[in-house]
Amino acid sequence: MLYHFLYPLSSVFSGFNVFRYITLRSIGGAVTAFLLVLILGPLFIRTMKRLQIGQVIRDDGPETHLAKQGVPTMGGVLILFAITVGTILWARLDNPLVWLGLFVTLFYGGIGFVDDYRKIKKQNSKGLSARSKLLLQIAGAAVVGLFISLYPGYDGQLSLPFFKNFRPDLGWFYVVFAVVVIVGASNAVNLTDGLDGLAAGPTIVTAGVYLVFSYLAGHVILAEYLQLPYVVGSGELAIFCGAILGACLGFLWFNAFPAQMFMGDVGSLALGGALGSIAIIIKQEFLLAIVGGVFVMEALSVIMQVGYFKMTHGKRIFLMAPFHHHFEKKGWHEPKVVVRFWIVSIILGLFAVATLKLR
Repeated sequence: MLYHFLYPLSSVFSGFNVFRYITLRSIGGAVTAFLLVLILGPLFIRTMKRLQIGQVIRDDGPETHLAKQGVPTMGGVLILFAITVGTILWARLDNPLVWLGLFVTLFYGGIGFVDDYRKIKKQNSKGLSARSKLLLQIAGAAVVGLFISLYPGYDGQLSLPFFKNFRPDLGWFYVVFAVVVIVGASNAVNLTDGLDGLAAGPTIVTAGVYLVFSYLAGHVILAEYLQLPYVVGSGELAIFCGAILGACLGFLWFNAFPAQMFMGDVGSLALGGALGSIAIIIKQEFLLAIVGGVFVMEALSVIMQVGYFKMTHGKRIFLMAPFHHHFEKKGWHEPKVVVRFWIVSIILGLFAVATLKLR
């Protein structure tokens, strides 16, 4: 919005010319989202307490988590508000890719909102049925897949890190692939959101890495030099990534141990959907498995645990899944688990950036 209002005035005052730069607007989006969450956070927490909208703890979780019962939840509403405002304020509004990213984020946030509301209303950890949630997620992701497939200049080719010329073409099957990536990312972040600050940290790292890749993918010269798929207009997604980063940083201020509020499914499903859609839009799908390795590990731990439990009629691989609970059961304190997972996420983020030259 500021681009459309202020950049045209650069002919009058040259200082307004800075609004043409994606780098500046990405920083602006991040700072705006951060400040919105930081300023509105205390009011949000007081309001949730007054309305008695608190976290419902699952019965089969670690005993130490019982203390979290009643802590204000649905902080994802605040995150989504900050992301939306930060993006609309600083991004170019004539860019359809920006609106596509916002659509997925808000649509998945809506799914999470209904899920959280039902949990709070029933006062148990069961919200939307798994079937209903999955069908809604598939529908939202399919919109992205179809939109991208019809977007000028797009093809069904995959971009693989470490390979310059190997780009398998999925054709129309790319729509199905996009659905798998977005739905998988959304549920993986949702599974990771089980400890204070655990989901927010890796999301910040992932959003930061994709901010860089979005900018590069939208710059024809840099994309060609670095052997990246060039996607017209994708540079504006850097502002969207910046807003995600800033909003999660602000949220972490209140979500750090001991948490004053939780994001709920309205936040985790939306953030995962946003990251998955960005990966699809800028044609860096497999990079998400690297930079989002913590999310992948958490999702795989659940899949492995459930599968092994069924095959062996009651035996387990981990003491508890998702993976972070395994370490809690081994005696690690919650902050130690979280910080160590952050460290792993940062290392994976650096490795993901290094793939720019490892081709």
